[in-house]
Amino acid sequence: MNITRDKYLNELINRMNNGMIKVITGIRRCGKSYLLFNIFKKYLLEHGVLNSHIIEIELDQRKNKKYRDPDIMLDYIESMIKDDGQYYILLDEVQMLNDFEEVLNSLLHIRNADIYVTGSNSKFLSKDVITEFRGRGDEIHIYPLTFKEFMQVYEGDVYHGWADYVVYGGLPLTVAMKTEAQKINYLTNLFNETYLMDIIERHHIEKTQELEDLINILASAIGSLTNPSKIEATFKSVLQSNVSLNTIRQYIEYLEDAFIISKAYRYNIKGRKYIGTPLKYYFEDVGLRNARLGFRQIEETHLMENVIYNELRSRGYAVDVGVVEKRIVQDDSKSIRKNLEIDFIANLGSRRYYIQSAFSMPTSEKKEQEKASLIDVKDSFKKIVIVKDVVNVTRDEDGITTMSIYDFLLKENSLEL
Repeated sequence: MNITRDKYLNELINRMNNGMIKVITGIRRCGKSYLLFNIFKKYLLEHGVLNSHIIEIELDQRKNKKYRDPDIMLDYIESMIKDDGQYYILLDEVQMLNDFEEVLNSLLHIRNADIYVTGSNSKFLSKDVITEFRGRGDEIHIYPLTFKEFMQVYEGDVYHGWADYVVYGGLPLTVAMKTEAQKINYLTNLFNETYLMDIIERHHIEKTQELEDLINILASAIGSLTNPSKIEATFKSVLQSNVSLNTIRQYIEYLEDAFIISKAYRYNIKGRKYIGTPLKYYFEDVGLRNARLGFRQIEETHLMENVIYNELRSRGYAVDVGVVEKRIVQDDSKSIRKNLEIDFIANLGSRRYYIQSAFSMPTSEKKEQEKASLIDVKDSFKKIVIVKDVVNVTRDEDGITTMSIYDFLLKENSLEL
């Protein structure tokens, strides 16, 4: 199975020899090691770097256990640098190296060394890991496979591929598994025995059931507006549990730091300001989300929204939820203010797109409903409705583009169609 991840390879190429530690982060099993030791190493060799100038150590291997000692590691690397040529140091599972922050900062003093590291435990996956390197860390965040990457190796047509993708997600190993039972067991065990245990062990959580209940609540509510206060109410009314608001906030932060979930804030388009709460949470991988719920809540509408959010993030966009205030005159001639929602506002530099995930628009009434919030945005940025149906890309008299999820996910320039 050969998956090309050109976006991330190019990010590494563009950072070569920049005097910083390239820190490859991402959720467990998303392909960090494969990117570094297969794809990037192959690139180096094909572009004239001698194998002797690539120093690679996989610290999770038993044969490399001695290199987990910081002094032995530093002595070994220094002994491998024999001339003034450029050397590339590739370290995998670097969290297994004692005092790894000090070691990496020491390596920065080697004039002709370029450093790349990955890590896979909750400490290293923390978003604040870059601060450990005193401003000398350069993060490359890797996501699970996009649908386009997934289809590179999927044995079937795009429609069956989509059906599998929204259920089992984009962790690379799931693509190679032949049966549903294999995928279900893998994702379920991975979540429970790896992701969950990382968080519990790192933060010394004793009341683990509360954490598990919170994950289930968030997994059930993807694409829905929520906040810690609403979640607290759910704990009390549904689970008869008195979990404090502070605990809920802390646990959500732990899940974000481990890249299991991420949040999308609401943005008032006309007022040009952010709205504090409620907000939306999405899972980094929909397969893990489904595994957490025992594959019992496969609502394709919400999962499609989660996939669109992840796709935009993987393309480098900052993603918010749009709010459009509209004054509506009622039958009694009184007017009320109503907030209409746009699923996503995607921003990257000077580019902005307003995107609605509509799943299907079988009637004119449904079309009008889905486009209502977009029509009321008066700026000139592009407005897009994405549907599950197979349709040609069209643009209506209001300037709103409609496209299928397949065009959006599979065409690199889909936002410009």
